[in-house]
Formats: sequence, structure tokens, C-alpha cells
Amino acid sequence: MGAAARSALASAGRAANEAVSFVVFLLLDALEALLCVAYRVADYVAEGAWRPCYCARPSPASSSGPAGGKIVVSERGGSKVVSMLSATRLHLEDISDTLYARRRSVLAVAGAAFSSPRRAAAGVTVHSAPIVQMMLRGKAGGDGSNKYPSPRWSDCHCANCNPADTGRLFVHVEAPPAGDGGVATEEDVLFIHGFISSSGFWTQTVLPHVSPEARSRRRLFAVDLLGFGRSPKPADSLYTLREHVEMIERSVIERHGVKSFHIVAHSLGSILALALAVRYPAAVKSLTLVAPPYFPVPRGEVGTQYVLRTVAPRRVWPAIAFGASVACWYEHLSRTVSIVLCKHHRLWELAFRVFTLYRVRTYLMDGFFCHTHIASWHTLHNIICGSAGKIDGWLEVVRDQLACDVTVYHGSDDELLPVQCSHAVKAKVPRAQVRVIDGKDHVTIVVGRQKDLARELEEIWDRRR
Repeated sequence: MGAAARSALASAGRAANEAVSFVVFLLLDALEALLCVAYRVADYVAEGAWRPCYCARPSPASSSGPAGGKIVVSERGGSKVVSMLSATRLHLEDISDTLYARRRSVLAVAGAAFSSPRRAAAGVTVHSAPIVQMMLRGKAGGDGSNKYPSPRWSDCHCANCNPADTGRLFVHVEAPPAGDGGVATEEDVLFIHGFISSSGFWTQTVLPHVSPEARSRRRLFAVDLLGFGRSPKPADSLYTLREHVEMIERSVIERHGVKSFHIVAHSLGSILALALAVRYPAAVKSLTLVAPPYFPVPRGEVGTQYVLRTVAPRRVWPAIAFGASVACWYEHLSRTVSIVLCKHHRLWELAFRVFTLYRVRTYLMDGFFCHTHIASWHTLHNIICGSAGKIDGWLEVVRDQLACDVTVYHGSDDELLPVQCSHAVKAKVPRAQVRVIDGKDHVTIVVGRQKDLARELEEIWDRRR
């Protein structure tokens, strides 16, 4: 086939993808509107109170909290803070505007164009006040009442998903046996998983292959992030970067007296790894990022919105882009998926084991199912999109102020986060070593090559002894 023919075929494929995507997302927009009404009714019946969603339009009442308190926006220490009488403070900089300000559905745009062509041509956005209402009604509720119990009616109620200790994360710890006469522990290693995953992503892959010699000198920590796996899943949290980092600090660094440590992080966890490295510049000895979601923002673009469009392009193909688009753009549709899969995860796990005759380990499925919609929705927006304007600064700090080794792994076949993300890290931190693994994607960059990765990680750790 000639070059002209291939080019024509590719153009036809793109046109078909555009056309099909328009129709599919038009239908999803309509379904989302119906689900919005359905969940408002369901929440009211099940919990006795309306739960604001990010579909709602701002109203004059949005300047007051649910208990009638006044919301005040002020500048403190260079940060915008929203406060309320008898309420805790919410740093507005922690909240991604992609939660409440994004392009309207196709139906809304069409309606605006019909009623006001000039307004539609200027670009239509949705601005939603419930971002403040949600915080005030829950965590910062002026009357102190728990309007939204955790777990919610639409979440799983099992003990694994709802730990008794709600103040700390679940942490898998592997340490040298006490009194074995071996070398004293010199340093620690912190493993951080990615989006809708769990500590099992590391404990069932890499950790079993860490050599006895490496274990004799290091403690290995693998966390379940806030809202995922066996960690707490508060219904009143907005799952901001600040909350995630502080929970890791409280659950690992402070609780276990961590002084010097390496960080190994996958995907979304790479963002938290950078934030921790900047927070503990003298303590971090090496930084290993696997498939980091770093998208340098072009000049003139709004970073959060640019990352949203890049990660979730509202296209049906490739399939992983379709899944990301549904997760990012449709609050109620993604909640429905969580109800079907996560609320009934024990049933799905049992069915999978029976179907495979108990021959397949289900750690990836366990991690995927054990989260709540509130956790996944806010983490996706507030960490992936919300960090768009922060990663550049963190990488500059790593480049200029930290002495730690930086190693980046990426699969050549990763369709979710292209390999250019890792090359962009290298461009920002020239000393970073980028290792592109042929034939591996977003998951198989670790799963399937865990023995090799464990050996390579030990080499990285030993260089910083």
C-alpha cells in the first residue's frame, strides 16, 4: 500500500472515529442528565438529604453554607482560603477547576447555540457552586452533623472496604526480623500505586522478588492510598493532593519513624511521589517513577483543562481513551459503574475465581474494585488534572535542590499515558534516566517483568548507599 493510500485510510479512520464519538457521547450526555435526577432522588430517599453534584448551576444561596454560615474567601500566606463560622478551612488551590468548570455536554452546547449563537461561539462552560457546598455540608459542616454517612448507600459495606481505623492508611510492611543478628536497617522504600489500584500492585509483583540481602537493610512499605484498597474511604473528603500526602506522612513517615527512604511509584502515584520528594528533600535517596502522567502545558493553555482534554479526549477509540473519558466527564455514569462493580466486588471476585478454576491471582481485580466513586472521581480530577500547574515546579526543585537519583520507566505500548510523558520528565530533569521497555503497556511495565524490575530497583537503591 502506498503512502498516499495509507494517509487517506488514516484520515478516513479519524473521521469515522470523530463521527461515532459524536453520536456516542451525545447519548452519554443524555444518559448523564437522567442519572443526575435519579441519584438526587435516591440519595434523598436513602440518606434524608440532597447531595450536591457538579452538574448543578450556581445560585444566590451558594454564598451561604448549609448551617447558614457565611463563606469568606481571603488571602493567607499567599493561599486562597475559604472559611466559615465554626468550619474548617478549605484551600481553594487544592481543588481542580475541572470538577466544576468544563465544557458542557453536546446537548447543552446545542441549546445555547439555538438561544444565543454569540454565547455559544464564545465557548460554553459549566461553573458549579457545589464544590464549596459539598465541603461545608460534609467535612466542614457548620453544625457538625454527619449528613453523609460513610459508607454511603451506594458503597460497599464490607470490613475490608471500611477499616475500623479511619485515621490512617492501610500499610503493608516488610521489615527484617528483629534480633536476627543481621545488618541494622539503613533506609526504607516506599511503594505508591496508581489510580484505582492498591498496594497489591506491588506486594504481589515486585516485593516477593526483592533479594534477602536487600531486605536485610531496608524496610519495605506499600500503601493503599486514601479511598482505595483497605484504606479509609470517607464520604466527606475531596481527596485532594494535600489529603493524600498528609495521610501518607501520618501512616508511614511519622508512624514508623522513617528518616531516609527511596520512593517507587506508578502512574498517578508518581505525582504524590514528586510532592513527597519536594517535601522531604534531604530524606529522599532515589525517585523511581513508572509511567508518570506529566503533560507539559503549552503557553496560553489552562493547565487543568489541557490535561483533562489530553487524558480524556471524548473519543471511543482507543478503548482506554473511551474509558478515561467516561471516568473524567461523567460524574453520575461513573458512579453507576462503581455501584455495579465496586459495591458488589466480592461477588465479582468470587465469580472470577470460579470461572478460572482458582488458577488466576486476582490482586489486580481486587485493587480495581475496592474503591468508592467519591474517591475515584475526586482523586482523578484533583490529582491528575489539578496538579497540572504544580508538577513543573516540583520537577525544578528535584532538578535544582535534590541530589537523589531519578529513574523513569515507561512501556512503549502505553496507550493511556504516552511515552512522551517520560521524555518530558527527562527534558525537565536532565539527570533522569529514562528506560523505555519495548512491548509493554501501562500495566505490563510492572506486571510480567517484576523479577527484572526488582533487580533493577536494587541496583538503584545500592547506588545511593
